[in-house]
Amino acid sequence: MAKRVQLVLTKDISKLGKSGDLVEVAPGYARNYLIPQQLATKATPGVLKQVERRRELERQRQLELKQHAVEQKTALEKIESLNIAKQVGENEAIFGTVTNQDVADAIQAITGQEIDRRGITIPDIGKLGTYKAEIKLHPEVTAQINLQVIAN
Repeated sequence: MAKRVQLVLTKDISKLGKSGDLVEVAPGYARNYLIPQQLATKATPGVLKQVERRRELERQRQLELKQHAVEQKTALEKIESLNIAKQVGENEAIFGTVTNQDVADAIQAITGQEIDRRGITIPDIGKLGTYKAEIKLHPEVTAQINLQVIAN
């Protein structure tokens, strides 16, 4: 059996790895497909140093994003409750529903911070009252806020 070849991927390849990963493949696969298609380069010490440098920069960027998310979480938790006004019918039932966009707009009005509405999880709200909403700011950082649905 032939010896395997070490390569550094330059693009993401399904079932093989992501860009910058060090992989071992068959020599024919490397020689006939990966290298001619410029999907990978041979793993030399210089290339490995560049890959390490890129990984370190990416790790630093992720740390900064997490730190920013923690700062946003502390700012959001200072808010006692978020008031959202809706039209009310009989038995304190509201017309329509409270949406993620309503919550994002209310947060932006109070704190001035823009929150991605896709990261907001709210329960089904059909009546006036207090509810808890969960806001995912980062894969590791989640904030909880109180929503106060009031009559318009």
